[in-house]
Amino acid sequence: MTVMMVSVFALLLVCAFPVGYALVIAAGSAVLFLGGVPAVIAVVKLFQPTQSFPLLAIPFFILSGSLMMSGTLGKQLVAFAAALVGRFHGGLGQVSVVGSTVFGGVSGSAVAEASALGSMLIPWQKREGYPAAFAAAVTSSSSVIAGLIPPSIPLIIYATVSNASIASLFIAAVLPGLLLAAGMMVVCYVSGRMRSFPRLEGGGGGLRALGASLVTAAPALLMPVFIIALLRLGIATPTEVSVIAVAYAIVVSTLLYRDLTLARLRDALVTTAVTTGVVMLVITASSLVGHVLITERVPAIVANWAMTVLQEPWLIILAMNLIMLFVGMFLDLPAAILLLGPTFVAIGQAIGIDPIQLGIMVAINLSIGLFTPPIGTTLFIGAAIARVPILAVVRELWPFYLVALTVLGLISYVPALTLY
Repeated sequence: MTVMMVSVFALLLVCAFPVGYALVIAAGSAVLFLGGVPAVIAVVKLFQPTQSFPLLAIPFFILSGSLMMSGTLGKQLVAFAAALVGRFHGGLGQVSVVGSTVFGGVSGSAVAEASALGSMLIPWQKREGYPAAFAAAVTSSSSVIAGLIPPSIPLIIYATVSNASIASLFIAAVLPGLLLAAGMMVVCYVSGRMRSFPRLEGGGGGLRALGASLVTAAPALLMPVFIIALLRLGIATPTEVSVIAVAYAIVVSTLLYRDLTLARLRDALVTTAVTTGVVMLVITASSLVGHVLITERVPAIVANWAMTVLQEPWLIILAMNLIMLFVGMFLDLPAAILLLGPTFVAIGQAIGIDPIQLGIMVAINLSIGLFTPPIGTTLFIGAAIARVPILAVVRELWPFYLVALTVLGLISYVPALTLY
């Protein structure tokens, strides 16, 4: 049954079917033609994930991010980043990285971040004389930091398949996210210095501009701190925090910036509905696929094979990373997490990897796939905004790949970086 399901799924992907539909059709075909899973159970498995209370956090975090980033606050965050790092070599590239880190604490979505930041920063960098391909490379790579900085949508999805604590995942992801940001800022600085990229005139406005922009951007800067504090103190669950985040976004936009209109609210609701629908389709489809795999004991079989053949934990971790990097090149991040999650959690338990550490490994691995050809979502967004060929962007990405892989290696083999 599993072989047929995988074959049908691969064929549908080659035919350019959306991932969610391909998963439903592949799993449904296996159930229909080969039996083994009663049809009624198959239907129940499709809808069962929609009844998950933790998954309610996804639409609320998406809505809070849409409300905050579609108005004045988005421009204030960019101004803050420019004032902070604009004076340095490669300053506008570093603005993208700092902006991605801060935006990640609001949106939780790399794709949304690449679209929002890229539309503002890529044209700006091009006007200042930066190579278009480099501008696209910075945006497409740094936007994946949103997959780590709370509230991270990928980590919420991972928690549903691993039973790991969302709060613990959020807290553990902060340091790896900051390591990614620091490494990418170094790349921008070195590139700017070696290639003589123009520096931002006026250095971003000096200390006075930095202080002013810090005050105006403070509501967004405080959002991830606010989320972590509520979770760390046990005041609210992640789902409750997501609702509070929406209320916070409405209050900030209405009373502080006074730019929340009915049109903006409607657009934010539509964006939230569409994005949530796409994610939930993949989640429901992956639930049926996962049930088929578990019925045939695929996770247990793969875990036993890994323990028997590879034996050494470090070698098993390396193999897991290579598999995730490969799968991430072809599958959307939510689908890849849901498909690989059960198997890798079983392997992790067999070799003693903490599920929190494994979750951060999964998030980094599959986030790298977002800016890796042939189907890198943020890569395509960055290239489209910059209006440059994909291959030109990929040539600029190699130092960013090096940074991401270095952080991945540290997280994989130094548990203390996530278990603190």
